[in-house]
Amino acid sequence: MNEQVVIVLYSQKNLHVYIKQCILFIVFALSLFETLQAAEITIGEPGFDDTVLDEPIKNPDWFKLSFLDIQEDLDEAKEAGKKGLIIYFGMERCPYCKVLLEVNFAKTDIKNYTQENFDVVAIDVRGSRSVTLISGENMTENEFAVQRKANFTPTLIFYDLEGNEVHRMVGYYAPYTFSAALEYAADKHYQTETFRDYLARANKLDRIDDDSLNYLPFAMSRPYILGRNRIKAQRPLLVIFEQANCHACDVLHADAFSTTILAGQMYKFDVVQFDMWSAEPIVDVDGNKTTARAWAESLGIFYTPTLVFYDESGKEVLRVASVAHFSRLKNVIKYVSSGGYKEYKNLAEWNLRK
Repeated sequence: MNEQVVIVLYSQKNLHVYIKQCILFIVFALSLFETLQAAEITIGEPGFDDTVLDEPIKNPDWFKLSFLDIQEDLDEAKEAGKKGLIIYFGMERCPYCKVLLEVNFAKTDIKNYTQENFDVVAIDVRGSRSVTLISGENMTENEFAVQRKANFTPTLIFYDLEGNEVHRMVGYYAPYTFSAALEYAADKHYQTETFRDYLARANKLDRIDDDSLNYLPFAMSRPYILGRNRIKAQRPLLVIFEQANCHACDVLHADAFSTTILAGQMYKFDVVQFDMWSAEPIVDVDGNKTTARAWAESLGIFYTPTLVFYDESGKEVLRVASVAHFSRLKNVIKYVSSGGYKEYKNLAEWNLRK
């Protein structure tokens, strides 16, 4: 009997320890899950604060320590057996850069793949350090950013070992799309297909027309005749390419477009929405009869939502083709609606006027 009591007590003690360990593991797992959610999901959800950060961010210590001589960096990448060079245009208080550096590059597979295939050189878009171009020309970092039209931070420009720009990612993209861009450049898919086609093939997309977009009350209705080549329009044009079952599109409408500030600015534009895969007949800004899908393809649209801004004569001013929230979109809308593009050749230069 005593032996049985001892065995029962011992078993109960082990059970108590086991339960305690399980509880601690569950608490740890939930904490980790919440941390990952906060890091990865917040930027893609309504309410993300994309105002300037209070504290500066630091670039990863594995970024190349460069003297900003681009040809020298290319030569060293080649000697190291890399497949190319990435020039990263960022700002130390940029919230989108923070997510790129602390979420995307924190993923082991992305970090390792990048280090294996590329050297990464960081450029501060407001910096004053001297950059030596492949041509031998010298300019400051901010001048270089303007020249390369790094309108949004982060912007990553991919170069092959001969110094040719082969791909660029303007703005922040979630890890999956960002990984695809790395592979697209490293494996030289740009030689045979566009990034749009590469993504579509990877996703095995087989889209059909779907009329379930979040249509804006101030958007144009059929027929979609957007031609501005003969008669100049009275207002700039905003074309929004979306697709069905697009979470980022839902966030755009639930977040930025739900604010009275941005919605109130839309009267300054002609606005039209298209499903990027639709066979909807349209007349584009150049007066060509086409379809929404064919036009999106000719523009190289690969991300939804993509916002393309045109001036009154049908010339593209700017496009936002990455994750963008209230502050960024407000800045873009002000740049276009105020006619800032008429004085400054791109948004990067306009931003530096301040």
